[in-house]
Amino acid sequence: MNIKKLASILFQRRVIVALLILIQSLALLASTLWFSGAYIYLYWTYVILSVLAVLVIVSRQTDPGYKIAWIIPILLFPAFGWLVYLLCGGNKLSARMRRKMQGVDHTMVEQLERDYKAEQLAPFGADAVNQARYLELYARCPVYTNTWTQYFPLGDQVFPVMLEELKRAERYIFLEYFIIGPGLFWDSIVEILKEKHAAGVDVRVIYDDVGSLNTLPMNFAKKFERETGIPCCFFNRFKPVISIRMNNRDHRKFCIIDGHTAFTGGINLADEYINREMRFGHWKDSAILVKGEAAWSMTVMFLTMWEYVREVKVDYAALRPAALPPEARLGSGYFVQPYTDNPLDNEAVGETVYLNLISKAERYVYIMTPYLIISDCVNTALCNAAKSGVDVRIMTPHIPDKPLVFEVTRAHYEQLLEAGVRIFEYTPGFVHAKNMVVDDVYAVVGSINMDYRSMFLHFEDAVLLYRDPTVLDVKADFLSTQIKCQPVTLEECLSYSWARRLFRSILRVLSPLL
Repeated sequence: MNIKKLASILFQRRVIVALLILIQSLALLASTLWFSGAYIYLYWTYVILSVLAVLVIVSRQTDPGYKIAWIIPILLFPAFGWLVYLLCGGNKLSARMRRKMQGVDHTMVEQLERDYKAEQLAPFGADAVNQARYLELYARCPVYTNTWTQYFPLGDQVFPVMLEELKRAERYIFLEYFIIGPGLFWDSIVEILKEKHAAGVDVRVIYDDVGSLNTLPMNFAKKFERETGIPCCFFNRFKPVISIRMNNRDHRKFCIIDGHTAFTGGINLADEYINREMRFGHWKDSAILVKGEAAWSMTVMFLTMWEYVREVKVDYAALRPAALPPEARLGSGYFVQPYTDNPLDNEAVGETVYLNLISKAERYVYIMTPYLIISDCVNTALCNAAKSGVDVRIMTPHIPDKPLVFEVTRAHYEQLLEAGVRIFEYTPGFVHAKNMVVDDVYAVVGSINMDYRSMFLHFEDAVLLYRDPTVLDVKADFLSTQIKCQPVTLEECLSYSWARRLFRSILRVLSPLL
């Protein structure tokens, strides 16, 4: 039995992929070290290449922290640091990939430009107009009225509502998730998908190949499509190759019904997100339901990804909803702006929205995030807001899902606490919600973590609310959850040994590479 168990572990896909990448890394290291030691001229060639790599990095329009994180290992290991950067650090697209990305951008404009209405936010002030205009011009995502929203503080609460909405589907159901895992949540959805597909409803599923690496077999998409007849595909097949392309993941979460109803947030389709499986204590997550005009924008986001992955053309006009649900009238006086962030367009939309909201805050900024691995500009914005008298509070997990990443999160505490930011760790378990609420005016609910991967490497999505009543629901959730948290003090951070503080300092510098 022990031998069988060991064999089952060793032959899992993630283990095989990890071993192949490790072999490549060791071969790369060994070959470069051997050549650099055997040929002094070749070694100095490596040094020159490393200097050139540093110059290229400095000249790029990327985050300064990301540049520093690469420059240090390149200069420390000139024999092979430049080559690792060439393989893993660039983000240059092939001509084919550029055409596909340009197609996505063109389609977003073509389908959604008619809906732009940022100027209608003028009664809310110039800040609201400017924020909405930025998302319309650079993310191609309009702001909408005639949209009703509902916030869910837990995955447990959104689960039954999602099932009921799926059962109401008449034309189509589109699912796009980072993680899909077998269990009550996914299996319950599959039963509805099969029933709806048999009734003629158009059902499509996208999942991320890395996100579902531990939960789905390699051939899941083909097997699922063959057994159910439901079109299913994965995003960016994870291959055992050292390449920056493997870093670009589809971290978005969409459940879209008939173009007028959509869910997004932090939850994936696996049982830990609804607390049916306890992995890291109680799982604190969130989701938002969007009904009305704004759901069409989220539908277009899904369809452009579907075109990108399946390499097919979509008839958008045939899928646009002819009528809105009755709830849409309840949101006629509020503004809702779903948006997406594409890591390959050189525009850090997710980070920019967070920066704009933090810098414009007058009273408070409340943030929930599973990871706090922030760029220098976000760190400075949070510190400056707190120093200016804004009540800045950040909630992170107390029980980590990744110990090393948790150390990096805690490495950012000291400077923030010194500036007056208040930090709370959720003692019952793991916070996976990605929320920000500001001044009772704005709220963001979506998939975007406060970390480098979400800001610069992943495809992400979120919903920005302007004076919508749901803003106060997001705030109430933060305050009620804070009661269950343990406040972090500056004295606690300073009490750690010098060795641990040094280790955290190193992790913080290198955090963009994690």
